[in-house]
Amino acid sequence: MKTRTMAYVSLFAALTAIGAFIKIPIPYIPFTLQIVPVYLAGALLGPRLGLYSQLCYIGIGLIGVPVFAEGGGLGYIFKPTFGYLIGYAAGSFMNGYLIQKYDLKKPFYIFLANLSTLVIVYVFGCVWLYGAMKWIIEKPLSLSDTLLFGAVLPMPGDLLLCILCSVLIHRMKPQFSRLSSKRAKAG
Repeated sequence: MKTRTMAYVSLFAALTAIGAFIKIPIPYIPFTLQIVPVYLAGALLGPRLGLYSQLCYIGIGLIGVPVFAEGGGLGYIFKPTFGYLIGYAAGSFMNGYLIQKYDLKKPFYIFLANLSTLVIVYVFGCVWLYGAMKWIIEKPLSLSDTLLFGAVLPMPGDLLLCILCSVLIHRMKPQFSRLSSKRAKAG
C-alpha cells in the first residue's frame, strides 16, 4: 500500500474515532457522528479502502486505545454496541461498492447507497445488541425494545446525516477522483 493510500485510510479511521466522542446519550446505544466518516470512507476511497479504514479503527480500539464511544480494549467485543462497529466496516464496503459499481453521481442515488449502509449498520448493531443484552449482560431486551433503542431512536439523526453526507459526497467525489487519477499518472 502506498504512503498516500495509507494516509487516507488512517485519516478516515481517525475521523471515525473523533465521531465517537461527539455523542448524545440515549439508552443502550449513544447517538454519535461515527456514521459520517463511514459514508465518506466508502464513497470517496472505494469499497476496499473504505473497509480498511474501518477495520483499522476497530483494530486500534481493540488493542486498547480508547477510541470507541465507551473506551477500548479487547473486552469491548462483549459490549452491546460492538455490532455497530462491525456494521461500520461492512457498511463502508457496501457504500463504496454501490457508488463505484453503479457510478453514482447524483445526490439522490448517493443517498440510497448511504441508506443501504445505514441499514447494514442497524442490522449488525441490533443483532449484536439483542444477543449481548440476552447472553452477556443477562438483561434481555424484547425484539421491539431492541429495534426501538437500536434503530428507531437514533434514526432521525442518522437520516439527517445520511442526507447531508449525500450532498457532501456529491461535492467531494470529483476532487477525490482527480487526486486518484493524478496518483495513477504519477505512479
